[in-house]
Amino acid sequence: MQVTVIGAGLAGSEAAWQLAQRGLCVRLCEMKPEKKIPAHESEYFAELCCSNSLRSDQLENAVGLLKEELRRLDSLILRCADATRVPAGGALAVDRQGFAKMVTEAVCSHPNIEVVPGEVTEIPEGEVLIATGPLTSDAFAEKLLDLLGRENTTLNFFDAAAPLLSFESVDMDSAYFASRYDKGTPDYINCPMERDEYLAFWKALTEAEEAPVHGFEDGQVFEGCMPVEVMARRGEDTLRYGPLKPRGLKDPKTGREPYAVVQLRKDNADGSIYNLVGFQTHLKWPEQKRVFTMIPALKNAQFLRYGVMHRNTYLDSPRLLDRYYRLKTQPRLAFAGQMTGVEGYVESCASGFLAGVEMARRLKGQPPLDFPRETAIGALGLYVSNESVGAFQPMNINFGIIPPLDHRVKGKRNKNAELSARSLQIIDQMREEVLT
Repeated sequence: MQVTVIGAGLAGSEAAWQLAQRGLCVRLCEMKPEKKIPAHESEYFAELCCSNSLRSDQLENAVGLLKEELRRLDSLILRCADATRVPAGGALAVDRQGFAKMVTEAVCSHPNIEVVPGEVTEIPEGEVLIATGPLTSDAFAEKLLDLLGRENTTLNFFDAAAPLLSFESVDMDSAYFASRYDKGTPDYINCPMERDEYLAFWKALTEAEEAPVHGFEDGQVFEGCMPVEVMARRGEDTLRYGPLKPRGLKDPKTGREPYAVVQLRKDNADGSIYNLVGFQTHLKWPEQKRVFTMIPALKNAQFLRYGVMHRNTYLDSPRLLDRYYRLKTQPRLAFAGQMTGVEGYVESCASGFLAGVEMARRLKGQPPLDFPRETAIGALGLYVSNESVGAFQPMNINFGIIPPLDHRVKGKRNKNAELSARSLQIIDQMREEVLT
């Protein structure tokens, strides 16, 4: 039996792999490299457009738990991420190109996957898994609107990506390597700013000219990808309590914490490219260069890619999808990735994993697995399909959507660690059935 998967991003690649691993023939349709959208730069599948970080790898963090669940269940995306990781303290960050290349090679070499290049403009017959992402092409988006109905079907917000710069252009006489509170290895470059330097930078940032984005307003930005200039307009100290927080980052030259700190994180394994952490932006490119080089350590920065902003579209999933990411009115159609309202790389991977596994089980006459709410994979699918959710918004995985423990635990980290232990015990009990 054949399944058509549309889109080879994180969710589509994961779903195609899980289907193929279970013996199904997969026709994977991907419009790259024939057609790209502004956020695309690479010809590879599973391209990481906004950041190279898959966020925390600690089990006291919900996304760390989600990653560990996926690892134990043989996720292709997590396997490739672990194999191409770059130092990033307690986070899992990857060599952006190396990661995408590894995913692409694995998918293209699978004997049960046929890759079909080119844009899809019609919804195919038969079993279909749609993972075209939040930047679905206009032609295909129109077909989805025809299928799902144009009233209250789709919602939009705006997303942004941070700039990349060369390591050799960073003034290391002004900057220093350190991790916050000296935890883990000193993987981040820290660019300190004194009060007068910060205030001049902050004022320039709030007044800088933005690139025109049709329909953009500050209130339409997803909080997790807030452009740095939008954040700055919220107040003089907003950045100092956000991405420029200096706590725990003492400057070895002065022995004290600076007034503000801009952090840079490796973007590739060679350490030749770094990204500005928390600096998603939609400023005009000349303005990015003018304002960001006001940061003393970046006065001679060579920008390899400027930040960009793009529109993200997601479904009103609680009204449309079930817990397996299937369309309630037509179960032959499933969706996965950010277009379902899961937010983040790992969450997209998890939705592709679950949608692919459950589609395979249904087509092979097996009962659904029903990942419980106590697991991160299950909690995410149940949130997305929860009809009681009113104003549906994109959601990162968090412990707030996982049931609490049945006993008191002192300390948030200890409580989260026990929630993770409970979940992983369930995953280990399910593992053999999931992988069979």
